[in-house]
Amino acid sequence: MSEQPEIAQKSPYATEVRAGKTYYWCACGRSANQPFCDGSHHETVFEPIAFTAEKSGTVYLCGCKRTGDQPFCDGSHKGL
Repeated sequence: MSEQPEIAQKSPYATEVRAGKTYYWCACGRSANQPFCDGSHHETVFEPIAFTAEKSGTVYLCGCKRTGDQPFCDGSHKGL
C-alpha cells in the first residue's frame, strides 16, 4: 500500500458548500467524485476527512492531497 495519496489534480477544487452540512473530503486521491469521497480509499491507509461548513459559499478544497490544512488548500500543489 502506498503511504502517499494519489494527486487528483495540481490545483484546488472551488466548491460550493452549505452552512451546517457535513462533507467528506477524499484524502486518498482515488475518488471518481473529487473532491469528495466515493469509498475508493478502502484498499489504502487513508480515510476521508469530514468537515461541516461554517457558512455557505465557496471553499477551496485540496486537489493534490498534500495540504497541511486538510481538507482546505494551503498552496502545497505549487511545490509539486
